[in-house]
Amino acid sequence: MRPLDPRLIARIGPARRYVITTAALGLLTAIIIGVQALVIARLLAPVLAPAPLTEDGLGWIGAAVPTSVRTLETGLLWLAVLVVLRVLVVGVQERLAHRAGVAVVAELRGRVVAHAARLGPRWASSGEGSNVTTTVTRGLDGLLPYFVRYLPQLMLAATVTPLMLVVVLDLDWISAAIIAGTLPLVPIFMVLIGLVTRAHSAKHLEAMQRLSSRVLDLIAGLPTLRALGRHRGPAARVRELGDAQRRATMGTLRVAFLSGMVLELLTTLAVALVAVTLGFRLVYGEVSIETALAVLVLAPEVYLPVRNVGTHFHASADGLAAADAAFDVLDTPVAPVGGDAAAPSLAGAALSIRGLSVATPDGRRCAPESLTFEARPGAITALVGPNGDGKSTALLAMMGLLRPDAGDVSAQLPDGTPVPLSDTDADGWAQQFAWVPQRPDLGVAGRTMSLGQRERAALARAFDSGRPILVLDEPTAHLDIDARADVVNRIRTAAAGGATVVVATHEPELMAAADAVVEVASARTEAS
Repeated sequence: MRPLDPRLIARIGPARRYVITTAALGLLTAIIIGVQALVIARLLAPVLAPAPLTEDGLGWIGAAVPTSVRTLETGLLWLAVLVVLRVLVVGVQERLAHRAGVAVVAELRGRVVAHAARLGPRWASSGEGSNVTTTVTRGLDGLLPYFVRYLPQLMLAATVTPLMLVVVLDLDWISAAIIAGTLPLVPIFMVLIGLVTRAHSAKHLEAMQRLSSRVLDLIAGLPTLRALGRHRGPAARVRELGDAQRRATMGTLRVAFLSGMVLELLTTLAVALVAVTLGFRLVYGEVSIETALAVLVLAPEVYLPVRNVGTHFHASADGLAAADAAFDVLDTPVAPVGGDAAAPSLAGAALSIRGLSVATPDGRRCAPESLTFEARPGAITALVGPNGDGKSTALLAMMGLLRPDAGDVSAQLPDGTPVPLSDTDADGWAQQFAWVPQRPDLGVAGRTMSLGQRERAALARAFDSGRPILVLDEPTAHLDIDARADVVNRIRTAAAGGATVVVATHEPELMAAADAVVEVASARTEAS
């Protein structure tokens, strides 16, 4: 995790504008703080001085605040105006921070989801889909403290701290030397604590992802588990994952509180060292009361932004860990599918698959291997073969949702014109397919349905879609005998109506109804 992640600034427009605005507001805040310290010194010096003040103890920098501020009425008026200005600047900064944080999180979420969709269902089904769900929902919410708290303090540390140190140097070089010597200790301790925080944040995100994956799988299969009387079985495991997340969360909070305490103690001791030194020098008359008061007010302001940077950085570490996970998804290359030509209407077109081979994610096998078949309109084509040999993968490649490693997919239009998928817009191509996967997701409406009910609802949508090509992956696997017969009849009706139907199945009923049965096989690659 980096103090200022350049990927957030480079890729997200609102972040860039906000950082520039925050830097300008931070400089304005630094000026207000400096003038406020001088006003307090002017106001209190006559009260604490053992004798009436005859000289200006603030030197040339005191020209920013006239000596008339020593009077109670003038001093309080100046102080009230400065406090109001500081409150307004902080309020504007907070408002902009919230707006920028929400805009950045929303834009980053949209980009991650869009990129995950382009990576395709095969990538999502490999286990990354649930991790993306966790990242773009609960994970990226942790970025709000990063923008609302951490970035403003980082800008203040870059503006207020050096400016205040220069002012202290002009007032009293000895105090400035003490502050300059102790100030580097704060980032050193920040780095040491950050090494611990990084591990806790990664553990917290991993626990969230495990719990989310388990819960999503449980929700998807709960109707089936309940029908089988096994719905209480996963409760113990979910409880264990919840406890793991609770421990990870408490560990992150513990480190955040520890970092705040350590930085608070360090800066308190540093300011105390400046105060004690000034006290002894006041006794011996080496420094004026007005100068000492100004330095004492400014010293904590020098440390405060740097201390807050450490505190808020650790508090927003979970969001930065989620941002790293989001950028890992965005950096995953997308294998291009199709070309630039507009997709023609596939109504009445025959699909031709020649020598189609797709390597498995581990690269050890091709599943399918050298698959060749033709799917004609008005006919049912059934893909059969053992599980894992690539029937579903072949369907994805045929729809333009997956780029094959070898072979090609093309359409033969009714007028005889061949249209290869490699030259065609893949989105326009895929939109003409009505696809029902093995476990259809119907959203919120499907959560109360069993898997068989969801299957039938998804099939009904596909049959009623009016799209020219139906792609059905194990459409009868979760249905009873009567429901299977009904689905087979509807598939026959759709084919008789001119639709191109491609089915991946193990069911004898569907094989018997098919006009063509294609055996799908896999093979080990030479590298394995």
